[in-house]
Amino acid sequence: MPIFDSHCHLGYDADHDPAIDHERAVAAGVTAMLVVATDAASGDRCRALAALPGVRWSAGLHPNDATRLQAEWTTIVAQAEEPGCAAIGETGLDCYRDRTPLAEQEESLRRHLALARELDLPVILHCRDAFAPMFELLRGEPRCRGVMHCFSGTIDEARTALDLGLHVSFAGPLTYPKNDALREAARFVPADRVLVETDAPFLPPQQHRGKRNEPALIVQTVAKLAEVREIAVEEAARITFENAVGLFG
Repeated sequence: MPIFDSHCHLGYDADHDPAIDHERAVAAGVTAMLVVATDAASGDRCRALAALPGVRWSAGLHPNDATRLQAEWTTIVAQAEEPGCAAIGETGLDCYRDRTPLAEQEESLRRHLALARELDLPVILHCRDAFAPMFELLRGEPRCRGVMHCFSGTIDEARTALDLGLHVSFAGPLTYPKNDALREAARFVPADRVLVETDAPFLPPQQHRGKRNEPALIVQTVAKLAEVREIAVEEAARITFENAVGLFG
């Protein structure tokens, strides 16, 4: 039952060996993963991790760090132009934290979208408490294939993302007891647009709440996705794997 973790930050925490996390993931059936950059320095680390079997990598600047756009953009573009880069991001909007003005986040997002279109790569979208400004911006831009990573919205917000041509990815919060609206959205998203991820080391599934997340734990999210869609676990793994390969290569 091969599984594709479509968004993780392998090697993010320096006190854990990413090779060991990768080994545990492979033992759990996670044969592919996308290691996602949040700035220029992490982009270099992600690129190096592509030496591990099944690992793809991205280049981008997290919206909470958009104040560093001018300083890091040239390096991020150079990373994105390398043949092995699989995606642009993560980028997006974050209205939960207030350390970066929304206007600067929006400028960064537009640059990432333009780069993704130029290089014909998918874009990884971070959206926290920002669906309204995110959708407004995306409607004003030429279409770009990509994914709403770690989706946290309702059926209505999932429908808007789908109408914009995006995939929708579900992480550990899908397993949290109070997230019925999120599970309804996971049931609603068409089979050819749904992805799974860990966002490790963040947002572990319910059985590991309060602990560090890692790619091996994605099996619990896959199991919950299968439950809410009333399909076999193997089928949930298959469709999400095929969708991730179709998007990221």
